[in-house]
Amino acid sequence: MKIEQEKWTNTNGWEPEPPGRLGESAQLVLIFASTGLLKAPKLLDEIRMAYSKAHILGCSTAGEICGTQVTDDSLVSTAVSFEHTQLSGAQIKFDEVEDSFQAGVHLGQSLEKGELVHVFVLSDGIRVNGSALAKGLISQLPEEVTVTGGLSGDGERFQETLVLWDDVPEKDAIAVLGLYGKRLKVGYGSLGGWDPFGPERLITGSKGNVLYELDGKSALELYKKYLGEHAKGLPATGLLFPLSLRTKEGKTGVVRTILSVDEAEQSMTFAGDVPEGSYARLTKANFNRLVDGAVGAAKTSCETIGSSSPDLAILISCVGRRMVLKQRIEEEVEGVRDVLGDRTVLTGFYSYGEICPFTPGGKCELHNQTMTITTFSER
Repeated sequence: MKIEQEKWTNTNGWEPEPPGRLGESAQLVLIFASTGLLKAPKLLDEIRMAYSKAHILGCSTAGEICGTQVTDDSLVSTAVSFEHTQLSGAQIKFDEVEDSFQAGVHLGQSLEKGELVHVFVLSDGIRVNGSALAKGLISQLPEEVTVTGGLSGDGERFQETLVLWDDVPEKDAIAVLGLYGKRLKVGYGSLGGWDPFGPERLITGSKGNVLYELDGKSALELYKKYLGEHAKGLPATGLLFPLSLRTKEGKTGVVRTILSVDEAEQSMTFAGDVPEGSYARLTKANFNRLVDGAVGAAKTSCETIGSSSPDLAILISCVGRRMVLKQRIEEEVEGVRDVLGDRTVLTGFYSYGEICPFTPGGKCELHNQTMTITTFSER
């Protein structure tokens, strides 16, 4: 596997140099960029000319990862030339299907299954129900095929997210990339680092990913009570106090963050399902545990492929983690580098949600507020 990585900013242009050294040998280009730069046709045209035979997959972000640097208002291009791996992909718009589950079903059906090893998915980050998308996708895939990915971002604005598959970046879109070949080894890991506080409450009113009641009371009212002065900044400030969701006794909880609030309905829309009968509890940040979570995800991703030094790692971390870590955000990326080693190329972005199995061999599901890492090696 050969990899070429470049970053573009308004200040410095392309660094370390313009793209194109891999030329026609590149089969895939991953692009993570700010919403504004992803709309810039000139940059995308340069990339298409540099890698004329490559598929292009990417999305808008809440921060771009290039090596151990985390930047805003940049475009990170990572071109990959595989030796033993084939690719295919597809994209769908929300207005083409009934809901997020059906979008996943359609995308899963669109991929050939022979020698399919892994599916990487990038989705709209505002309209999607990530839980339903993951369920629909895996319902159409062989059990041994793994799935990872994330929801695109738009900084802390929550106004418009974009997904790119080969053509032009589009709103309300979801794209999948299928990777084929028995010599491709894929690892993954996903960990958080948030501490619960306050009482655990029963979800008594919800529909899909929309929450109405906790313990028979307005969920939004209770949430605002706990947030105090932070309530004025919803939905963005909700990223600082996500919900930990437990569906069964003894089951590991998943974290859910708010995408939007509806004052008229007194409801909150989350990135994934919040089923009635589940138990929810507020969480808050623990700085050291957030960084430890990123390191733990890196270790797990290596254990899955049996290698401490993969060729490529895609890091997808939640925008909420970035809001907490602030100027120390690169510490979590540096922690990943310490585990994976210097030869691994790191790319990725800050997201509105992460898609990954909770444990090796587990089913793929939506997470929020985690660092999710997917590693690739060819053997």
